[in-house]
Amino acid sequence: MVFFSGFCFKNEKELFSDWLVEGDFVVAGFSKGAIEAFEYAYSKKERVDRLILLSPAFFQMERDSFKKLQLKAFQKNRELYKQNFYNMCIGNSDIEISEYKADGDIEELRELLYYEWSIERIEELQSRGVVIEVFIGSDDKIVNSTHSLEFFSNITHSWYIKGVGHLLR
Repeated sequence: MVFFSGFCFKNEKELFSDWLVEGDFVVAGFSKGAIEAFEYAYSKKERVDRLILLSPAFFQMERDSFKKLQLKAFQKNRELYKQNFYNMCIGNSDIEISEYKADGDIEELRELLYYEWSIERIEELQSRGVVIEVFIGSDDKIVNSTHSLEFFSNITHSWYIKGVGHLLR
């Protein structure tokens, strides 16, 4: 399996073991890593059977003012932004994530905020035989789970998990 980490995360794959399927032809990603996993699977010429998107970063329905505010807050105080971000990722769970924290930069944040998921590209990937599974937490404080579900549920195998946040816990 090829796994892509989320923004400001590293080696967090084990947090999602309940949702992952190991295999040579499986690609998965969490949050911003879901974008990277999609792009990897889309551009890869070799065999990919399954693409697993865990709490995909989905902001294309957010206003530009929201995105600019996020970038400004990150630039103003990166450490405070990251601490707030981690707190929102954890939500109501008691999970310890200190070993998974990583540095992020403004370009990564900009990329995930302005990424546009494409129905056409998703359908093209599916036409190649790739099964796309999306896992969304109902209590996600990072992305608007309703918007994410509305978009992905019409074109992918989507699971809306009640009572869990961005880390699907």
